[in-house]
Amino acid sequence: MAAVGGIAPGFVLDGFSLRELTYPVLLVFFKISCPTCQLALPYLQRLADEGGLRVVAISQDDPEGTAEFQEAFGTRMEVVFDNAANGYAVSNAYGITTVPAMFLVEPGGRIAWLNEGFVKADLAALALRWGVDLFPSGDRAPEWKPGCGSWN
Repeated sequence: MAAVGGIAPGFVLDGFSLRELTYPVLLVFFKISCPTCQLALPYLQRLADEGGLRVVAISQDDPEGTAEFQEAFGTRMEVVFDNAANGYAVSNAYGITTVPAMFLVEPGGRIAWLNEGFVKADLAALALRWGVDLFPSGDRAPEWKPGCGSWN
């Protein structure tokens, strides 16, 4: 799996080019059937909305199912597709076996942070870097939830 401090594998999907970044981006690999993805992505939408961090969701599913997922879970973030149609080329390049898998990539392509599954403390710390209290008092998110097996 791609690692913190390493250079993120470059890619172009649906008009999004990782190598053309001039600001940080959070890449989130996900599957619509994954309960942990269903938990995590609405929080990541809040981070994008309230903190201004660009979040690009990389769906391992088809566009129709992904659109239904976004409607059902209230996400509006940019989505690109890395699925069976392209042989999961980007997921393979990143070594993804569990989703959600998240990578904060800085300009120049360096991976500054990564997370697999749902780790509340790690997501809270990331959000605080953007001035967002992602889990205010009374939030009932679990402390940890394992990710789901990816396409294999």
